[in-house]
Amino acid sequence: MIRATTVFNDLVGRVADRGRSLMGTTAPRSVVQMCDTLLTGKGEATGLALARAIFDRYDGMDWAAKHDFFTMLRDRFGVDRERTETALRHWQEGDETALRDLHIASEPRSQELIRRLNRAPGGTRRLVAMRNDLLHLMGEDSALALLDADFRHLFGSWFNRGFLELQRIDWQTPANVLEKIIQYEAVHEISGWDDLRRRVAAPDRRLYAFFHPALGDDPLIFVEVALTAGIPGDIGAILAADRQMTDPARAQTAVFYSISNCQTGLRGISFGNFLIKQVVEELGREWPNLTTFVTLSPVPGLRKWALAHRDDLPTYLADTVTAAEDGKRPITLSDLTAHYMLTARHSRGGATDPVARFHLGNGARLERINRDADASANGQKASWGVMVNYLYDLDTIERNHEAYSGQGEIIAAPPVRRLLKTR
Repeated sequence: MIRATTVFNDLVGRVADRGRSLMGTTAPRSVVQMCDTLLTGKGEATGLALARAIFDRYDGMDWAAKHDFFTMLRDRFGVDRERTETALRHWQEGDETALRDLHIASEPRSQELIRRLNRAPGGTRRLVAMRNDLLHLMGEDSALALLDADFRHLFGSWFNRGFLELQRIDWQTPANVLEKIIQYEAVHEISGWDDLRRRVAAPDRRLYAFFHPALGDDPLIFVEVALTAGIPGDIGAILAADRQMTDPARAQTAVFYSISNCQTGLRGISFGNFLIKQVVEELGREWPNLTTFVTLSPVPGLRKWALAHRDDLPTYLADTVTAAEDGKRPITLSDLTAHYMLTARHSRGGATDPVARFHLGNGARLERINRDADASANGQKASWGVMVNYLYDLDTIERNHEAYSGQGEIIAAPPVRRLLKTR
């Protein structure tokens, strides 16, 4: 796949070089003119050259110029109002065929511009990087969300499951890919090559990643898996250099202990759910003895939420927050976590915790709450060391997904639910 992508990009690059020579001195000077010409032009070679030139011009911009560029794309290349109104009028007059014309006319012109930019050599990669910048600038200018909707719409099609390739990462994987795994690990830092080897080369460890042809050897997302005898409640035991190995043939549980998204520019484009479900199938085929598939997941929003809502909590839970902040180990920390996980709601619906939204949305069940599970500085800062297990039961995934997505129901094991009734 990587070699084929390289050959294709080389071919496109040669065509773009030819287009640059054809443009000669008549090439438009401003980036606005370049975008106008790219959107209206017909020649393939000159179009490729223009697309590459726009990217090159963009790469030389500072943040203020990039903001102006995105604002220009949003305002200048929006919906063709006249064409849309004409199609709407025809449909209202009874022309049923005009409904398709209305759909086409109402598409922002910026979407077609992005499609044409994508034709440039390495266009998809450069558009992902461009959206990364757009997401950064949206923190200062929320009106850019209109343009981001165009990127999300197109990326949702370009990065759908049908284009993704699952690969197992092991010690024979090319070094440049292994280096990226070290770089992209976002949950439990990989401290070096020895640490990486323990995660990908040990008999009871697996690492799987999704790749996309347009990004070559750059992974989109990867998951790290530990094969264990039972459901773990301590990440230290999984990551320890001197841990006791588990015979995969005797293991009963597959633990997804780290999931890392690699491309910030693809934030909000969902493929993590496909990754977990396909890895479950892969592991089940390789090790039929595996009967339980769970995560050992952080609770990144717990401490921030608890501090913000301390005055609104029942007295015993407010006291729990105070004790945890004082460095104590309150026995009701699990109760506080259950209260957060089961009752707190995001403004857009669903669970407040971002990791919970991901797994519950995939159809997992909140299975267990683990105190003192993460002694790392990040774990203590985020949740006073609390981690949770989400259970992926293939027989109930679809039902759980429907309950969460349709009714906002937080699916949790009975012992977790009982924690709400202890006081």
